[in-house]
Amino acid sequence: MPNRVIVGAQWGDEGKAKIVDFLTLYADIIVRFQGGANAGHTVKTDDKEFIFHLIPSGIMHANKVCIIGNGVVFDPKQAILEIKDLEGKGICVSDRILIAENAHVVLPWHIACDKLKETKAGKDAIGTTGRGIGPCYSDKVNRHGVRVCDLLDEGELRPRIEAIANFRNDEFKKMFEAEAIDPEPVIKEYLELGKQLKPFICDAVFYLHEALKAKKQIIFEGAQGTILDVDHGTYPFVTSSNTVAGSASCGSGVGPTAIDQVIGIVKAYTTRVGNGPFPTELEDEIGEKLRKVGGEYGATTGRARRCGWFDAPVVRKAVAVNGLTHLAITKLDVLDAFKEIKICTGYKYNGKELLNFPNRLAVISACQPIYESMPGWECSTEKCRSWNDLPPNAQKYLTRISELVDVKIGMVSVGAKRDESIMMDME
Repeated sequence: MPNRVIVGAQWGDEGKAKIVDFLTLYADIIVRFQGGANAGHTVKTDDKEFIFHLIPSGIMHANKVCIIGNGVVFDPKQAILEIKDLEGKGICVSDRILIAENAHVVLPWHIACDKLKETKAGKDAIGTTGRGIGPCYSDKVNRHGVRVCDLLDEGELRPRIEAIANFRNDEFKKMFEAEAIDPEPVIKEYLELGKQLKPFICDAVFYLHEALKAKKQIIFEGAQGTILDVDHGTYPFVTSSNTVAGSASCGSGVGPTAIDQVIGIVKAYTTRVGNGPFPTELEDEIGEKLRKVGGEYGATTGRARRCGWFDAPVVRKAVAVNGLTHLAITKLDVLDAFKEIKICTGYKYNGKELLNFPNRLAVISACQPIYESMPGWECSTEKCRSWNDLPPNAQKYLTRISELVDVKIGMVSVGAKRDESIMMDME
């Protein structure tokens, strides 16, 4: 079986966890390669529901190894909570969770700084989750961060914590008039966290290198979505990492020649959490219906998601920057109750038609969607397990999406549970 990268092809929340969980049936190792605890990946199996922020979504399968890669900004407290939750629900994680020793660590200053900046920005806030992701990545590139391996050695940890304390506490005082954080309790606490996590910490690069030599199959799991990528998204209303497929190599230490497929997860409509432009947003009863039927509330923050019709220019951008080989369409069942369904095929801007998603924020904000209407199917798709089981109008809708973005559909999800899936062309 191929080594696959799984990425969100819209603004995140596309249902990546369900697809990763399903495709883990055909894999040996699952690697989370970017982002942090700002991700909320929900997996439903039988009567249980798990929400992961750091641990890869394939952990529900016995005998599968899950790795938190070096491209992740790692919150040790959150990881321990997730490990204890899994163990409490009878999921064995011993020898199945590995943490890259060169991943960077989210510290109390990062979380505090994140919240202080958002509060100060007011109406101009980005809409972050307040989990310290951006400030941690900032310290990483400024070369005064803390790595997971530092938690195992006070001689390494102490000078790094003290350097961050000097920098961040000065910032708190001058910019936010906020209280300083005492570094001593932080050093003590994070050394203890290091002791608890020591059995999971490893050199993930060489683990994966040996796995590839042994012909193991790997899934690389992304977080957020393409249009939240720090380079290719609606900057500055983006996340703080590269969410695109190319980041799988940097964030895991696996060379790009090991990757065979890139699967873009696409919701059958479009949602967005947080601020920033959203051309197909529906601020009416249809948008509210999508939100209600789709249960569109953030797994990390609980915030209501903004909802709109499927946006082909957004997915075309994802196809281009990720090199998508397949689409996995999720939440098709949410559209079961709609008599008419619309697809945005392009935009109108200054009297011209745009087929591609613009880079300039002012242009995106001024774009008016061009819609194509299609008849709904007005019947349940939840029990469909093959293409032929789908109602004819659902088949036409999916076919049109595939035509508009010029990528074949490899999988369709018609419900939240693992078996509520249609496997198609994944070769």
